[in-house]
Amino acid sequence: MPKGKINDSQRQSVLAELPALRRFCMSLTGSDADADDLLQSTVERVLTRGMPGDAHPSKWVFRVCRNVWIDELRFREVRVRMAHMVVEDPSHAAPLERVAGGELETRSVMTALTGLPEDQRMALSLVAIEGKSYAEAADIMQIPVGTIMSRIARARKALADQFSDRGNEQ
Repeated sequence: MPKGKINDSQRQSVLAELPALRRFCMSLTGSDADADDLLQSTVERVLTRGMPGDAHPSKWVFRVCRNVWIDELRFREVRVRMAHMVVEDPSHAAPLERVAGGELETRSVMTALTGLPEDQRMALSLVAIEGKSYAEAADIMQIPVGTIMSRIARARKALADQFSDRGNEQ
Protein backbone atom coordinates (compact mmCIF):
# COMPACT_ATOMS: atom_id res chain seq x y z
CA MET A 1 0.00 0.00 0.00
CA PRO A 2 1.46 3.37 -0.95
CA LYS A 3 2.13 6.02 1.65
CA GLY A 4 -0.77 8.47 1.94
CA LYS A 5 -3.44 5.97 2.85
CA ILE A 6 -4.11 4.24 6.12
CA ASN A 7 -6.00 0.95 6.22
CA ASP A 8 -8.41 -0.20 8.94
CA SER A 9 -5.81 -2.43 10.59
CA GLN A 10 -3.32 0.43 10.78
CA ARG A 11 -6.04 2.77 12.06
CA GLN A 12 -6.90 0.32 14.85
CA SER A 13 -3.22 -0.05 15.73
CA VAL A 14 -2.85 3.73 15.92
CA LEU A 15 -5.93 3.97 18.15
CA ALA A 16 -4.52 1.29 20.44
CA GLU A 17 -1.30 3.32 20.82
CA LEU A 18 -3.06 6.55 21.89
CA PRO A 19 -2.63 6.13 25.68
CA ALA A 20 1.08 5.33 25.32
CA LEU A 21 1.52 8.06 22.75
CA ARG A 22 -0.19 10.56 25.11
CA ARG A 23 2.26 9.64 27.88
CA PHE A 24 5.15 10.06 25.46
CA CYS A 25 3.82 13.48 24.45
CA MET A 26 3.54 14.46 28.11
CA SER A 27 7.10 13.34 28.81
CA LEU A 28 8.37 15.43 25.91
CA THR A 29 6.39 18.59 26.62
CA GLY A 30 5.95 18.59 30.39
CA SER A 31 2.54 20.21 30.02
CA ASP A 32 -0.95 18.76 29.63
CA ALA A 33 -1.99 21.36 27.07
CA ASP A 34 1.17 20.98 24.98
CA ALA A 35 0.94 17.19 25.22
CA ASP A 36 -2.63 17.28 23.94
CA ASP A 37 -1.62 19.56 21.08
CA LEU A 38 1.32 17.32 20.19
CA LEU A 39 -0.87 14.22 20.30
CA GLN A 40 -3.49 15.85 18.09
CA SER A 41 -0.87 17.02 15.58
CA THR A 42 0.70 13.57 15.49
CA VAL A 43 -2.56 11.71 14.92
CA GLU A 44 -3.68 14.28 12.36
CA ARG A 45 -0.42 13.89 10.45
CA VAL A 46 -0.62 10.09 10.49
CA LEU A 47 -4.24 10.09 9.34
CA THR A 48 -3.79 12.68 6.60
CA ARG A 49 -0.39 11.61 5.30
CA GLY A 50 -0.74 7.91 6.03
CA MET A 51 2.07 5.46 6.50
CA PRO A 52 3.88 2.95 4.35
CA GLY A 53 2.04 -0.34 4.07
CA ASP A 54 4.98 -2.22 5.53
CA ALA A 55 5.46 0.19 8.48
CA HIS A 56 4.96 -1.04 12.02
CA PRO A 57 2.14 1.28 13.21
CA SER A 58 3.43 1.58 16.79
CA LYS A 59 6.93 2.54 15.74
CA TRP A 60 5.60 4.77 12.99
CA VAL A 61 3.36 6.91 15.25
CA PHE A 62 6.16 7.39 17.79
CA ARG A 63 8.54 8.40 15.02
CA VAL A 64 5.98 10.84 13.60
CA CYS A 65 5.42 12.22 17.11
CA ARG A 66 9.14 12.72 17.57
CA ASN A 67 9.38 14.55 14.26
CA VAL A 68 6.36 16.74 15.02
CA TRP A 69 7.93 17.64 18.39
CA ILE A 70 11.26 18.52 16.75
CA ASP A 71 9.39 20.75 14.29
CA GLU A 72 7.59 22.42 17.19
CA LEU A 73 10.87 23.06 19.02
CA ARG A 74 12.26 24.70 15.89
CA PHE A 75 9.17 26.91 15.58
CA ARG A 76 9.45 27.85 19.27
CA GLU A 77 13.09 28.80 18.81
CA VAL A 78 12.11 31.17 16.02
CA ARG A 79 9.31 32.64 18.14
CA VAL A 80 11.71 33.18 21.06
CA ARG A 81 14.15 35.02 18.82
CA MET A 82 11.33 37.23 17.65
CA ALA A 83 9.87 37.76 21.13
CA HIS A 84 11.68 41.05 21.62
CA MET A 85 9.22 42.56 19.14
CA VAL A 86 6.21 41.58 21.23
CA VAL A 87 5.23 43.17 24.52
CA GLU A 88 3.73 40.52 26.73
CA ASP A 89 0.74 41.30 28.91
CA PRO A 90 1.10 39.65 32.34
CA SER A 91 -2.69 39.49 32.70
CA HIS A 92 -2.67 36.70 30.10
CA ALA A 93 -0.43 34.45 32.18
CA ALA A 94 -1.79 30.99 32.90
CA PRO A 95 -3.20 30.54 36.43
CA LEU A 96 -1.04 28.59 38.86
CA GLU A 97 -2.08 24.96 39.21
CA ARG A 98 -2.91 23.66 42.64
CA VAL A 99 -0.56 20.87 43.61
CA ALA A 100 -1.14 18.38 46.42
CA GLY A 101 -0.06 14.90 47.49
CA GLY A 102 1.03 12.67 44.64
CA GLU A 103 0.68 15.50 42.15
CA LEU A 104 3.65 17.19 43.79
CA GLU A 105 5.82 14.13 43.18
CA THR A 106 4.61 13.87 39.61
CA ARG A 107 5.38 17.51 39.04
CA SER A 108 8.88 17.04 40.52
CA VAL A 109 9.57 14.14 38.19
CA MET A 110 8.17 16.00 35.18
CA THR A 111 10.27 19.04 36.05
CA ALA A 112 13.34 16.86 36.36
CA LEU A 113 12.53 15.18 33.04
CA THR A 114 12.07 18.48 31.23
CA GLY A 115 15.45 19.56 32.59
CA LEU A 116 17.16 16.75 30.72
CA PRO A 117 18.59 17.35 27.26
CA GLU A 118 15.98 16.57 24.59
CA ASP A 119 17.78 13.49 23.24
CA GLN A 120 18.09 11.94 26.71
CA ARG A 121 14.48 12.75 27.65
CA MET A 122 13.16 11.22 24.44
CA ALA A 123 15.20 8.02 24.84
CA LEU A 124 14.31 7.63 28.51
CA SER A 125 10.62 8.26 27.82
CA LEU A 126 10.43 5.64 25.12
CA VAL A 127 12.16 2.95 27.20
CA ALA A 128 11.26 3.70 30.82
CA ILE A 129 7.78 5.17 30.40
CA GLU A 130 6.51 3.53 27.22
CA GLY A 131 8.23 0.19 27.76
CA LYS A 132 9.84 0.09 24.33
CA SER A 133 12.90 -2.09 23.96
CA TYR A 134 16.23 -0.42 23.27
CA ALA A 135 16.00 -1.70 19.70
CA GLU A 136 12.50 -0.27 19.22
CA ALA A 137 13.55 3.08 20.70
CA ALA A 138 16.62 3.14 18.47
CA ASP A 139 14.45 2.40 15.45
CA ILE A 140 11.97 5.15 16.38
CA MET A 141 14.74 7.69 16.93
CA GLN A 142 16.74 6.40 13.96
CA ILE A 143 19.98 6.01 15.94
CA PRO A 144 22.15 3.03 16.97
CA VAL A 145 21.11 0.93 19.99
CA GLY A 146 24.38 1.81 21.74
CA THR A 147 23.51 5.49 21.50
CA ILE A 148 20.11 4.79 23.10
CA MET A 149 21.78 2.91 25.92
CA SER A 150 24.26 5.72 26.49
CA ARG A 151 21.57 8.42 26.49
CA ILE A 152 19.43 6.46 28.94
CA ALA A 153 22.38 5.86 31.25
CA ARG A 154 23.24 9.59 31.24
CA ALA A 155 19.59 10.54 31.81
CA ARG A 156 19.19 8.13 34.71
CA LYS A 157 22.40 9.37 36.31
CA ALA A 158 21.32 12.99 35.94
CA LEU A 159 17.93 12.24 37.50
CA ALA A 160 19.50 10.23 40.33
CA ASP A 161 21.96 13.04 41.03
CA GLN A 162 19.19 15.62 40.97
CA PHE A 163 16.95 13.71 43.38
CA SER A 164 19.81 12.77 45.71
CA ASP A 165 20.74 16.48 45.88
CA ARG A 166 17.14 17.30 46.83
CA GLY A 167 17.19 14.69 49.57
CA ASN A 168 20.35 16.23 51.01
CA GLU A 169 18.73 19.68 51.10
CA GLN A 170 15.86 18.58 53.33
